[in-house]
Amino acid sequence: MPLADPTRAAPVPEARPESGTQSGPLAPGGALAPFNYPAFRAIWIANLASNVGSMIQAVGAAWLMTELTPQHRLIALVQASNTVPVMLLGLFAGAIADNYDRRRVMIAAQSMMLVVSAILAVLAWQGLVGPYLLLGMTLAVGMGTALNGPAWQASVRLQVGNRDLPQAISLNAIAFNLARSVGPALGGLIISIWNPSLAFAVNAISYVGMVVVLLRWHPETIRPTPQPMLRSIMVGVNFCARSGPIRRVLLRGAAFGFGAIACQALMPGIARDQLHSSAVGYGVMLGAFGIGSIITALFIGALRRRHGAEWVVTWATAAFLSGQLLLAEAHNLALAIPAMFLAGGGFVATMTSLNVAVQLRAPEAILGRCLSLYQAIVFGAMAIGAYSWGAMADRFGLIVAIRMGAGWLALTLLLRFVIPMPRREEGRIDPAFAPETADPAKDNDAAT
Repeated sequence: MPLADPTRAAPVPEARPESGTQSGPLAPGGALAPFNYPAFRAIWIANLASNVGSMIQAVGAAWLMTELTPQHRLIALVQASNTVPVMLLGLFAGAIADNYDRRRVMIAAQSMMLVVSAILAVLAWQGLVGPYLLLGMTLAVGMGTALNGPAWQASVRLQVGNRDLPQAISLNAIAFNLARSVGPALGGLIISIWNPSLAFAVNAISYVGMVVVLLRWHPETIRPTPQPMLRSIMVGVNFCARSGPIRRVLLRGAAFGFGAIACQALMPGIARDQLHSSAVGYGVMLGAFGIGSIITALFIGALRRRHGAEWVVTWATAAFLSGQLLLAEAHNLALAIPAMFLAGGGFVATMTSLNVAVQLRAPEAILGRCLSLYQAIVFGAMAIGAYSWGAMADRFGLIVAIRMGAGWLALTLLLRFVIPMPRREEGRIDPAFAPETADPAKDNDAAT
């Protein structure tokens, strides 16, 4: 008996907002409209707490490694251990998200990270953590993040109505950047009060709220039929490869990620060597980047509806590279702070626009795989970019590398003429679209 088409799915009932009339930002389609949905509101708050905890743990792990070893390679690997699993395991995580109940996948991932963080807190408190054990534990947390990511992103459709989906994605970006703004400062404060073991314990506690919320959330879904893992992955990859609009979004994301990472990867060196600032100054720069992201995310949905994705991505990229060039010329925090604010706004506007473009053009049944492929490509481009711009900085200096990164981004502005972002309705399909014999390239390129 042949296996059922993995892309076939019955329509999923759309989430409904709370009753009552709303006006202003809370009105349907408004910037804050997703908060009308109880499930989204509860998950957003729990996710914000979890993200803050993750940032606190990241600071604790990096600081602990500096106490355990003088080797910069191992210190750098603490950061890499959080992102490498997303790049390497993303496609498998996407297939898992599409083949199993996404709520259960998120509960398993959050529980795994809770247990690992709690064990790390106890071991650190007892003084039993060495450099390689610390790397192994942070790698395990990164694996949990990789497993959670596609299921969490794909579940946003179950939390809000289709009309409010872009705003929900922007609000999730706000939660992440808000955590990135306050998390490092809280982490430093916690370490100064006690030691890194308390930071790990706080992170473990931060997962509890998310697990409880997910256990109480019971969305109306059609239970998927598990498919062979490799075949399931290939279905998602083939769909994205044959879909012209999604393929262009992936290429634009890779191009932007490769150049944009120069600013973030070299920012610590800029703070130390050019601004002659301390860790506090570096934290202030990160905070400015996060605040710029938060403010921009509030109104970027309205701009995208009015002008389209291409307009937003083009101007957001221009804003980011302008902030990067301004950072290259900064010799004090007074100039570096507005530079990072500008870069933060450009970064979140571009990344949310790319994410929305993928979500609106992927069927529900393979949404996790499409999003995981998008993440793998963008994270991979950022990883290659970070290494490349770091090598350029070692050879030619920080300022030259920052300017070269901005130059790359300037070149990507020309991509609008070669691989433009999908037009408003181009390639958009019903979330339940999954014909057994149809060619997704024909369906998605019909408007081309």
